[in-house]
Amino acid sequence: MLTLAMQISPSQHLNTSTSQHHNISTPQYLNTSTPQHHNIYNKQIIMNKSLILSAALCLSSFFASAEEVPTPRKQLAPKPPMGWMTWNLFQGNINEQLIRETADAMVEGGFRDAGYEYIFIDDLWQGGRDRQNNIIPDPEKFPSGIKALADYVHSKGLKLGIYSDAAQLTCGGWTASLGFEEQDARTFASWGIDYLKYDYCNAPEDSATARQRYRTMADALQKSGRDIVLGICEWGQRQCEEWCEEVGGQLWRTSYDVRDMWKDIVKEGGMGILDIVDITAPLAKHARPGQWPDMDMLVVGLRGTGGPSSDLGGVGCTQTEYQTQMSMWCMLSSVLAMTNDLRNVSDDDRRILLNKEIIAINQDALGKAAERIVNEPTQQVFVKPLADGSHAVAILNPSDAAQRVSLNFSTVGLNGKYTVRDVWQHRDIAQRANKWKGTVAAHETKVFVLR
Repeated sequence: MLTLAMQISPSQHLNTSTSQHHNISTPQYLNTSTPQHHNIYNKQIIMNKSLILSAALCLSSFFASAEEVPTPRKQLAPKPPMGWMTWNLFQGNINEQLIRETADAMVEGGFRDAGYEYIFIDDLWQGGRDRQNNIIPDPEKFPSGIKALADYVHSKGLKLGIYSDAAQLTCGGWTASLGFEEQDARTFASWGIDYLKYDYCNAPEDSATARQRYRTMADALQKSGRDIVLGICEWGQRQCEEWCEEVGGQLWRTSYDVRDMWKDIVKEGGMGILDIVDITAPLAKHARPGQWPDMDMLVVGLRGTGGPSSDLGGVGCTQTEYQTQMSMWCMLSSVLAMTNDLRNVSDDDRRILLNKEIIAINQDALGKAAERIVNEPTQQVFVKPLADGSHAVAILNPSDAAQRVSLNFSTVGLNGKYTVRDVWQHRDIAQRANKWKGTVAAHETKVFVLR
């Protein structure tokens, strides 16, 4: 293992992002070390801090292994995780003040009490590695360190997630974890990290290598002495839904990155709301407690304001379209990761993001995703069984014009007469009903609970 770190000069910057994934203008760094010993950093770290950190990691790992029994990985995410992620709006413009203010806003704004419990720090938090090859945060962005930040987040009744990549460099070209899985897992555990988003940029395309690299990190997290959820982010290109549990993951991305748009019309590789629904719907059978689809971040409230979500055709959405995203992410049991600025949320965005009835469908204990039973150009109908014996029914209009819909419940497998509750109107709209008739606006989704 290398014990001397290198400081990379600005002339060695390299952009490794792709059109399909993170597009950034932040400086990136070139790895000049051997494949198994990636060792870069952009700030000089003094030796005594390195030695102290290494000793602390060893001690924390020893005591954790001696006193705690890790939760089996199958039990780490009994419900789809909910929270807020830095990437889509802030990209690399992140720091500890933003994270602290967001934690405050999650509590004061009622988001924590609604179920949003994670703050996910995405890419571009890294500062390289110290002289002992411990991964470190950017000292300008996080001068107090991640441990102090995690303590603050935990004091608010929240959890902290962080990001790395199954290669030597992340999507943004910064320090990643290949070859350092156990060391990084111990570091994350010593900081108090609760969730790891593990990306797959700059890695081989084949499925076998992906499985091996994700299993290596999952094993390392399990040995770390702390319960850390693993989100596998290989963008659905290797049928991860089929092997996520086998390798120790809890979440599986279904598509490339979401953009702030209804659907891809520019054909540059971006994913709109409807595109991701169509990709994820056939995967519903794979969702279950401890195994959840990750349909990428909610774009509610972004309105084409810039950042990665505005790339590749991301021009913004209507409130109807944002509401449909919330509806369908909940129906399909996806991770819910907000990305708007929680310090300044409009009343209409709060209405969408804090709807307790639609969130309850996402968090239902039965843990099933909705099945798409009708898939037509003017309507899609989804049915999701719930733990109390009721059913959530969603009617999505994918077309660009309002549609008059008449749905006999028996045609989607629901025989009988039901009390019909509209979860967006927050009221019962029918008693002893066996059908629903009404108008569904363009790009709207009606969601009912039938009891």
